[in-house]
Amino acid sequence: MEEKEQKILQLMKDDNYVPMKAKEIALIMRVPKNEYNTFLETLGNLELELKIKKNRKNKYSLVEKTYYDGIYRKNQKGYGFVKIEGQEEEIYITKENCLNALNGDRVLVEILEEKNKVKNAEGKVVKILKHEKDTIVGIFQNNKNFGFVVPDDRNFGTDIFISKKDFGKARSNHKVLVKITKYPQKGKNAEGKIIEVLGNVNEAGVDMLSLIKEYRLPSTFPEPVVEEAKKFSKRIDEPDLEHRKDFRKEEIFTIDGPDAKDLDDAVNVKKLENGNYELDVHIADVSYYVKENSLLDKEALIRGTSIYMLGRVIPMLPRELSNGICSLNAKEDRYTLSCLMEIDKKGNVVSSDICKGIINVAERMTYEDVQKILDKSDDSVLEKYKRYINNFEMMGELANILKEKRLEKGYLNLDIPESKIDLDVDGKVVNIGKYKTSFANEIIEQFMLTANETVAEKFYWLEAPFIYRVHEEPDIEKVKELNKFLYNFGLKIKTNTDEIYPKEFSKILEQSKGKEEERVISNLVLHTLKIARYEAENKGHFGIASKYYCHFTSPIRRYPDLFIHRIISKYLEKEYKIGDQFIEKYKQQAIDRAKQSSEREKIATKVERESEYLKKAEYMESRIGEEYTGIISSVTPFGIFVELENTVEGLVRFEDLGNEYFIYDEDNKKLIGERTKKTYKIGDKIEIRVKNASKLLRQIDFEIT
Repeated sequence: MEEKEQKILQLMKDDNYVPMKAKEIALIMRVPKNEYNTFLETLGNLELELKIKKNRKNKYSLVEKTYYDGIYRKNQKGYGFVKIEGQEEEIYITKENCLNALNGDRVLVEILEEKNKVKNAEGKVVKILKHEKDTIVGIFQNNKNFGFVVPDDRNFGTDIFISKKDFGKARSNHKVLVKITKYPQKGKNAEGKIIEVLGNVNEAGVDMLSLIKEYRLPSTFPEPVVEEAKKFSKRIDEPDLEHRKDFRKEEIFTIDGPDAKDLDDAVNVKKLENGNYELDVHIADVSYYVKENSLLDKEALIRGTSIYMLGRVIPMLPRELSNGICSLNAKEDRYTLSCLMEIDKKGNVVSSDICKGIINVAERMTYEDVQKILDKSDDSVLEKYKRYINNFEMMGELANILKEKRLEKGYLNLDIPESKIDLDVDGKVVNIGKYKTSFANEIIEQFMLTANETVAEKFYWLEAPFIYRVHEEPDIEKVKELNKFLYNFGLKIKTNTDEIYPKEFSKILEQSKGKEEERVISNLVLHTLKIARYEAENKGHFGIASKYYCHFTSPIRRYPDLFIHRIISKYLEKEYKIGDQFIEKYKQQAIDRAKQSSEREKIATKVERESEYLKKAEYMESRIGEEYTGIISSVTPFGIFVELENTVEGLVRFEDLGNEYFIYDEDNKKLIGERTKKTYKIGDKIEIRVKNASKLLRQIDFEIT
């Protein structure tokens, strides 16, 4: 809450306070004349949020009831839930008590019934503070004298009525962007005006464009931002060389996927005379080019992160930078921020240094080729890179040591394969499977984790203004719920009232390795854990079992990395002699930037997930009637979710479970047949048939064969 609002509320809470007019309150609080209008605005906000009220004589006093400010999430059936910031449990809202709130609206809620062991608290929406959306993407249908748009967001809560004069160039079955002109009231639909036609619903690329418009993503860069990026030469600035350590004679490599274009990390490993290893992680010095408060910086902060949709990337920085001077392309001089670490045979970082550097990458390697070198499985690859074979073998050696140490600490090795969705030239799905990774991927993962930890620990003890990657331990209640599932597999996570240890989770994951239920257990663990976020305060990282962690290694595609590069550079330039004024300024910036980056990351994750759901449903549309074997991944009060070997997941509703009524056992998360006592539980292997699939609804329905 803002400081001004807090002071007004404190005054009104005083036992001696009597209702007063605005001028009287301002007089007591000694509000300067030039701040009186702002003071009135603050009073207005408090009144809007039902924290204070004004009587007929225009005198203000506190509202006795407590109202909660939160975000409303609407279900297709009409009821919904309100999420209050900082509270784990949501407040249930019936259809009658939703006050026509729409999905995503910010609302004020009154609690009607407190939470108990059986159900969530129940509430009533008393005020809509802010509608989340003023534009909607959907499918237009023309009914001659009027039209309507069916929103892509099926939880939105209402179709949108369009009068004939507001059709624009839209035709039936066009995907359109609608400006809402009137929100729903007393059972009436929302009304709107079509402001953009995206194309026919089946036209190539319209599905991804619809997601971009739905989530209001900045799909193109403003011209001035692009022009600023173009000003940078394709060659480095020679004058800055004297401030940098020269690594150009070192054998340094980038190791990425074959399609990667923005290469922001490079590595090399050497064996020292004392038997220890030297691991050098070189990261593109993006902050050298993207200066604070430049147009590029402001645009990068708005975006927060690059978004990887299927067949399309929405980058944080223009390609003139991300694929050009900031990308660590082979055989080209590039500026870096480099983390140099000496690591002993047990995987401990015994000393480290961070410096500004200049490198020239020897080879641009792919994970596939590095793995072939380690396996000695391809003579042509071995011949091509024969002079570097020792380099990659040493990398593998060190990565194994680092991984072993992490697993001992309780690092959660969640081996959940990503979906590999192959598209044709028109963006149609031709195949779905698991994305295959190898030990070569793990080499880079272990090296980046080590650099991130080393940088975070160093700047934590310097008490620098910083952005950390925070992942707190899970709630004990959620762990108890997880144990109910794990009981079916003969597993249990041990807990005590004070602390939950990552090692306990790690043991469960190791025990399920190679078994049919491995993926299901990994997913259950993932859903039990809290969501990682960015914060200006270090709170450790549970999943990595690390006391200190940050994101340092991807400044081309993540704003927090760019921000801490800026901080690190300042400390290096000032030889670590930093004044209080700098610390105060950037501490507040760290808080603001961390919050913004976390919000943008949530949106990016949601968009990436939605694009995947959409394409999986498209793929299964042509496979209705086909039969598959799957594993039950979740049991709910309305049916069971089944995941196929190719990572596609669908819902088997109650009515599609066969000729029997099933009872939902909430405590054990099972379905039990009333007559035969047949059970369905998480991890069971079952045969299903594809009953229905809809790309438009982004859903897939299965039935039991």
